[in-house]
Amino acid sequence: MTTTTLRPPARPGAPVRAAHQAERLWKASPLTWFGLVLGVILSLFPFYWMIVIASRTNDAANSWPPPFLPGGKLGENIQRVLDNGDANIVKGLLNSFLVSGTITVATVFFGSLAGFAFAKLRFRGKNALLLIILASMMVPIQLGVLPLYILMAKLEWLNTMPSVTVPFLIGGFGIFMMRQYAEQAVPNELIEAARVDGCSTWKVYWHVVAPALRPAAAVLGLLTFMEQWNQFFWPFVVLADPANPTVQISLRSLNTAYFADNSQIFAGTLIATLPLFIVFILFGRQIIGGIMEGAVKS
Repeated sequence: MTTTTLRPPARPGAPVRAAHQAERLWKASPLTWFGLVLGVILSLFPFYWMIVIASRTNDAANSWPPPFLPGGKLGENIQRVLDNGDANIVKGLLNSFLVSGTITVATVFFGSLAGFAFAKLRFRGKNALLLIILASMMVPIQLGVLPLYILMAKLEWLNTMPSVTVPFLIGGFGIFMMRQYAEQAVPNELIEAARVDGCSTWKVYWHVVAPALRPAAAVLGLLTFMEQWNQFFWPFVVLADPANPTVQISLRSLNTAYFADNSQIFAGTLIATLPLFIVFILFGRQIIGGIMEGAVKS
Protein backbone atom coordinates (compact mmCIF):
# COMPACT_ATOMS: atom_id res chain seq x y z
CA MET A 1 0.00 0.00 0.00
CA THR A 2 1.45 3.31 -1.00
CA THR A 3 0.59 6.68 0.34
CA THR A 4 0.62 9.86 -1.65
CA THR A 5 1.28 13.29 -0.27
CA LEU A 6 -0.90 16.00 -1.64
CA ARG A 7 0.89 19.29 -2.17
CA PRO A 8 -1.02 22.50 -2.49
CA PRO A 9 -0.90 23.87 -6.01
CA ALA A 10 1.51 26.70 -6.58
CA ARG A 11 -0.12 30.04 -6.75
CA PRO A 12 0.01 31.54 -10.24
CA GLY A 13 1.44 34.84 -9.06
CA ALA A 14 4.23 33.41 -6.88
CA PRO A 15 7.03 33.40 -9.55
CA VAL A 16 6.08 36.92 -10.59
CA ARG A 17 6.24 38.18 -7.02
CA ALA A 18 9.60 36.46 -6.51
CA ALA A 19 10.94 38.15 -9.62
CA HIS A 20 9.71 41.53 -8.40
CA GLN A 21 11.32 40.96 -5.01
CA ALA A 22 14.65 40.08 -6.65
CA GLU A 23 14.40 43.17 -8.83
CA ARG A 24 13.77 45.37 -5.79
CA LEU A 25 16.75 43.76 -4.05
CA TRP A 26 19.18 44.76 -6.81
CA LYS A 27 17.61 48.13 -7.60
CA ALA A 28 19.45 51.02 -5.97
CA SER A 29 17.38 53.34 -3.83
CA PRO A 30 17.68 57.15 -3.98
CA LEU A 31 19.57 57.04 -0.68
CA THR A 32 22.08 54.61 -2.21
CA TRP A 33 22.61 56.90 -5.19
CA PHE A 34 23.07 59.87 -2.87
CA GLY A 35 25.70 58.00 -0.86
CA LEU A 36 27.55 56.93 -4.02
CA VAL A 37 27.55 60.44 -5.48
CA LEU A 38 28.71 61.91 -2.17
CA GLY A 39 31.49 59.34 -1.94
CA VAL A 40 32.67 60.13 -5.49
CA ILE A 41 32.68 63.87 -4.76
CA LEU A 42 34.63 63.46 -1.53
CA SER A 43 37.13 61.16 -3.26
CA LEU A 44 37.72 63.39 -6.30
CA PHE A 45 37.70 66.78 -4.57
CA PRO A 46 41.33 66.55 -3.27
CA PHE A 47 42.56 65.86 -6.81
CA TYR A 48 40.46 68.70 -8.21
CA TRP A 49 41.77 71.03 -5.50
CA MET A 50 45.32 69.98 -6.35
CA ILE A 51 44.75 70.99 -9.99
CA VAL A 52 43.19 74.31 -8.94
CA ILE A 53 46.14 75.33 -6.75
CA ALA A 54 48.69 74.00 -9.24
CA SER A 55 47.20 76.22 -11.96
CA ARG A 56 47.27 79.42 -9.88
CA THR A 57 49.92 81.83 -8.71
CA ASN A 58 51.14 81.51 -5.16
CA ASP A 59 49.32 84.70 -4.12
CA ALA A 60 46.03 83.31 -5.42
CA ALA A 61 46.66 79.99 -3.70
CA ASN A 62 47.08 81.77 -0.32
CA SER A 63 44.16 84.17 -0.78
CA TRP A 64 40.86 84.08 1.14
CA PRO A 65 38.32 83.03 0.08
CA PRO A 66 40.27 80.42 -1.87
CA PRO A 67 39.70 80.01 -5.61
CA PHE A 68 37.53 77.12 -6.73
CA LEU A 69 38.20 77.25 -10.48
CA PRO A 70 41.47 76.35 -12.26
CA GLY A 71 43.67 79.16 -13.48
CA GLY A 72 45.99 79.49 -16.44
CA LYS A 73 49.38 78.95 -14.76
CA LEU A 74 49.51 75.14 -14.78
CA GLY A 75 52.10 74.85 -17.56
CA GLU A 76 54.24 77.59 -16.06
CA ASN A 77 54.19 76.02 -12.59
CA ILE A 78 55.03 72.58 -13.97
CA GLN A 79 57.96 74.08 -15.88
CA ARG A 80 59.19 75.74 -12.67
CA VAL A 81 59.09 72.38 -10.93
CA LEU A 82 61.03 70.72 -13.74
CA ASP A 83 63.62 73.52 -13.67
CA ASN A 84 64.06 73.36 -9.90
CA GLY A 85 67.57 72.00 -9.39
CA ASP A 86 67.06 71.37 -5.68
CA ALA A 87 64.10 69.06 -6.28
CA ASN A 88 65.54 67.23 -9.33
CA ILE A 89 62.09 65.73 -9.90
CA VAL A 90 62.90 64.14 -13.27
CA LYS A 91 65.63 62.04 -11.64
CA GLY A 92 63.24 61.31 -8.77
CA LEU A 93 60.59 60.02 -11.18
CA LEU A 94 63.09 57.77 -12.95
CA ASN A 95 64.44 56.40 -9.66
CA SER A 96 60.95 55.76 -8.32
CA PHE A 97 59.99 53.93 -11.52
CA LEU A 98 63.09 51.78 -11.22
CA VAL A 99 62.65 51.05 -7.52
CA SER A 100 58.87 50.54 -7.56
CA GLY A 101 58.93 48.43 -10.72
CA THR A 102 61.73 46.18 -9.48
CA ILE A 103 60.12 45.65 -6.10
CA THR A 104 56.72 44.98 -7.69
CA VAL A 105 58.06 42.31 -10.06
CA ALA A 106 60.09 40.64 -7.29
CA THR A 107 57.23 40.73 -4.80
CA VAL A 108 54.75 39.17 -7.24
CA PHE A 109 57.21 36.50 -8.39
CA PHE A 110 58.60 35.46 -5.00
CA GLY A 111 55.23 35.92 -3.29
CA SER A 112 53.43 33.64 -5.76
CA LEU A 113 56.25 31.09 -5.61
CA ALA A 114 56.28 31.00 -1.81
CA GLY A 115 52.48 31.13 -1.66
CA PHE A 116 52.28 28.08 -3.91
CA ALA A 117 54.78 26.22 -1.71
CA PHE A 118 52.91 27.01 1.52
CA ALA A 119 49.53 26.19 0.01
CA LYS A 120 50.21 23.02 -1.99
CA LEU A 121 53.57 21.50 -1.09
CA ARG A 122 54.43 19.38 1.93
CA PHE A 123 57.71 20.00 3.72
CA ARG A 124 58.98 19.95 7.27
CA GLY A 125 58.49 23.14 9.27
CA LYS A 126 55.91 24.65 6.93
CA ASN A 127 53.57 25.84 9.67
CA ALA A 128 56.40 27.26 11.76
CA LEU A 129 57.78 29.21 8.81
CA LEU A 130 54.32 30.57 8.01
CA LEU A 131 53.94 31.77 11.59
CA ILE A 132 57.30 33.52 11.37
CA ILE A 133 56.20 35.27 8.17
CA LEU A 134 52.95 36.36 9.79
CA ALA A 135 54.87 37.63 12.83
CA SER A 136 57.15 39.70 10.58
CA MET A 137 54.07 41.55 9.30
CA MET A 138 53.39 42.80 12.84
CA VAL A 139 56.78 44.52 13.20
CA PRO A 140 56.80 48.14 11.91
CA ILE A 141 59.71 49.21 9.74
CA GLN A 142 60.68 51.91 12.26
CA LEU A 143 61.88 49.23 14.71
CA GLY A 144 64.37 47.87 12.20
CA VAL A 145 65.72 51.15 10.88
CA LEU A 146 68.92 51.22 12.95
CA PRO A 147 70.21 47.68 12.22
CA LEU A 148 69.12 47.97 8.58
CA TYR A 149 70.92 51.30 8.23
CA ILE A 150 74.09 49.79 9.73
CA LEU A 151 73.83 46.89 7.27
CA MET A 152 73.46 49.28 4.31
CA ALA A 153 76.49 51.23 5.55
CA LYS A 154 78.62 48.06 5.83
CA LEU A 155 77.57 47.07 2.29
CA GLU A 156 78.44 50.64 1.13
CA TRP A 157 74.95 51.03 -0.34
CA LEU A 158 74.07 54.37 1.23
CA ASN A 159 72.86 56.98 -1.30
CA THR A 160 72.33 54.25 -3.91
CA MET A 161 69.19 52.62 -5.32
CA PRO A 162 69.97 49.10 -3.92
CA SER A 163 69.54 50.49 -0.40
CA VAL A 164 65.87 51.32 -1.09
CA THR A 165 65.22 48.29 -3.30
CA VAL A 166 66.82 45.15 -1.86
CA PRO A 167 65.24 45.25 1.66
CA PHE A 168 61.73 45.23 0.14
CA LEU A 169 62.04 42.66 -2.64
CA ILE A 170 59.78 40.27 -0.72
CA GLY A 171 57.27 40.84 2.05
CA GLY A 172 55.09 38.79 4.33
CA PHE A 173 51.87 40.32 3.03
CA GLY A 174 52.55 39.16 -0.54
CA ILE A 175 53.35 35.61 0.57
CA PHE A 176 50.26 35.35 2.78
CA MET A 177 47.95 36.84 0.15
CA MET A 178 49.15 34.51 -2.60
CA ARG A 179 49.05 31.53 -0.26
CA GLN A 180 45.41 32.20 0.61
CA TYR A 181 44.47 32.62 -3.04
CA ALA A 182 46.39 29.54 -4.21
CA GLU A 183 44.67 27.47 -1.53
CA GLN A 184 41.32 28.00 -3.27
CA ALA A 185 42.20 28.81 -6.89
CA VAL A 186 44.43 25.79 -7.61
CA PRO A 187 42.75 22.38 -7.17
CA ASN A 188 44.91 19.55 -5.86
CA GLU A 189 43.65 17.32 -8.66
CA LEU A 190 45.13 19.70 -11.24
CA ILE A 191 48.56 19.51 -9.61
CA GLU A 192 48.36 15.74 -9.35
CA ALA A 193 47.47 15.51 -13.05
CA ALA A 194 50.50 17.63 -13.91
CA ARG A 195 52.68 15.37 -11.78
CA VAL A 196 51.35 12.32 -13.63
CA ASP A 197 52.27 13.99 -16.93
CA GLY A 198 55.86 14.25 -15.71
CA CYS A 199 56.00 17.94 -14.71
CA SER A 200 58.59 18.98 -12.16
CA THR A 201 57.71 21.33 -9.29
CA TRP A 202 58.94 24.34 -11.29
CA LYS A 203 56.89 23.34 -14.34
CA VAL A 204 53.83 22.83 -12.17
CA TYR A 205 54.26 26.37 -10.83
CA TRP A 206 54.99 27.99 -14.20
CA HIS A 207 52.38 26.23 -16.35
CA VAL A 208 49.60 25.47 -13.85
CA VAL A 209 49.81 27.65 -10.76
CA ALA A 210 51.05 30.97 -12.19
CA PRO A 211 48.17 31.35 -14.73
CA ALA A 212 45.62 30.59 -12.00
CA LEU A 213 47.17 33.22 -9.71
CA ARG A 214 47.12 35.98 -12.33
CA PRO A 215 44.14 37.94 -10.86
CA ALA A 216 45.64 37.94 -7.37
CA ALA A 217 49.05 38.83 -8.82
CA ALA A 218 47.52 41.89 -10.53
CA VAL A 219 46.04 43.08 -7.23
CA LEU A 220 49.28 42.47 -5.35
CA GLY A 221 51.30 44.20 -8.08
CA LEU A 222 49.22 47.37 -7.99
CA LEU A 223 49.20 47.55 -4.19
CA THR A 224 52.96 47.03 -4.06
CA PHE A 225 53.68 49.62 -6.77
CA MET A 226 51.53 52.24 -5.02
CA GLU A 227 53.10 51.51 -1.64
CA GLN A 228 56.66 51.79 -2.94
CA TRP A 229 55.90 54.84 -5.08
CA ASN A 230 54.62 56.67 -1.97
CA GLN A 231 57.45 55.40 0.26
CA PHE A 232 59.11 58.34 2.05
CA PHE A 233 60.54 57.32 5.41
CA TRP A 234 63.21 54.81 4.39
CA PRO A 235 64.42 56.70 1.28
CA PHE A 236 64.67 59.82 3.43
CA VAL A 237 66.94 57.92 5.83
CA VAL A 238 69.36 56.35 3.33
CA LEU A 239 69.33 58.86 0.43
CA ALA A 240 71.13 61.88 1.82
CA ASP A 241 72.49 62.92 -1.58
CA PRO A 242 69.98 65.39 -3.15
CA ALA A 243 71.27 64.49 -6.62
CA ASN A 244 69.91 60.94 -6.35
CA PRO A 245 66.38 61.16 -4.86
CA THR A 246 63.13 59.31 -5.24
CA VAL A 247 60.01 61.25 -6.20
CA GLN A 248 58.84 61.69 -2.60
CA ILE A 249 62.22 63.12 -1.59
CA SER A 250 61.98 65.48 -4.57
CA LEU A 251 58.57 66.68 -3.39
CA ARG A 252 59.98 67.33 0.06
CA SER A 253 62.71 69.47 -1.48
CA LEU A 254 60.01 71.77 -2.87
CA ASN A 255 58.93 72.65 0.68
CA THR A 256 62.26 73.56 2.29
CA ALA A 257 61.96 77.32 1.91
CA TYR A 258 60.78 79.58 4.74
CA PHE A 259 57.92 80.81 2.58
CA ALA A 260 56.27 77.82 0.93
CA ASP A 261 55.42 78.13 -2.76
CA ASN A 262 52.14 76.22 -2.67
CA SER A 263 51.50 76.45 -6.40
CA GLN A 264 54.86 74.82 -7.14
CA ILE A 265 54.33 72.17 -4.44
CA PHE A 266 50.93 71.22 -5.82
CA ALA A 267 52.26 71.19 -9.37
CA GLY A 268 54.98 68.77 -8.29
CA THR A 269 52.40 66.66 -6.47
CA LEU A 270 50.33 66.53 -9.66
CA ILE A 271 53.37 65.32 -11.62
CA ALA A 272 54.05 62.63 -9.00
CA THR A 273 50.41 61.49 -8.95
CA LEU A 274 49.94 61.08 -12.71
CA PRO A 275 51.95 57.80 -12.96
CA LEU A 276 49.67 56.20 -10.37
CA PHE A 277 46.62 57.23 -12.39
CA ILE A 278 48.15 55.74 -15.53
CA VAL A 279 49.00 52.45 -13.80
CA PHE A 280 45.52 52.17 -12.33
CA ILE A 281 43.84 52.91 -15.67
CA LEU A 282 45.99 50.32 -17.44
CA PHE A 283 45.51 47.58 -14.86
CA GLY A 284 42.25 48.62 -13.20
CA ARG A 285 40.16 46.01 -14.99
CA GLN A 286 42.53 43.24 -13.89
CA ILE A 287 42.42 44.55 -10.33
CA ILE A 288 38.62 44.67 -10.15
CA GLY A 289 38.36 41.28 -11.87
CA GLY A 290 40.77 39.77 -9.37
CA ILE A 291 38.88 41.20 -6.40
CA MET A 292 35.52 39.98 -7.73
CA GLU A 293 36.91 36.53 -8.55
CA GLY A 294 38.38 36.23 -5.09
CA ALA A 295 35.04 37.24 -3.57
CA VAL A 296 33.20 34.60 -5.61
CA LYS A 297 35.71 31.90 -4.64
CA SER A 298 35.44 32.75 -0.97
